Amino acid sequence: LYEYFTTKSLPARVRVSLACCLNMCGAVHCSDIAILGFHRLPPMVNHESLDNMCEIPITIASCPTAAINPNPITNTVKIDDDRCMYCD
Repeated sequence: LYEYFTTKSLPARVRVSLACCLNMCGAVHCSDIAILGFHRLPPMVNHESLDNMCEIPITIASCPTAAINPNPITNTVKIDDDRCMYCD
């Protein structure tokens, strides 16, 4: 696919999307070519910048398996690797 993006030789626009799940993330359901990526490891947390980038209650609520929990000592979050389903 890369050669077509650099040369722009396709006759029409092709919608390509990459997502980590099929649940409409990244508009996979309405793309011409859909690439589904799977995570194999739990997400890594950057504790230094998490508090400035994310609202921690929303981050915790977004986890479908409740694997993200608050860490009051560092004012960030911790991830339970056993409960994580790697949806990222």
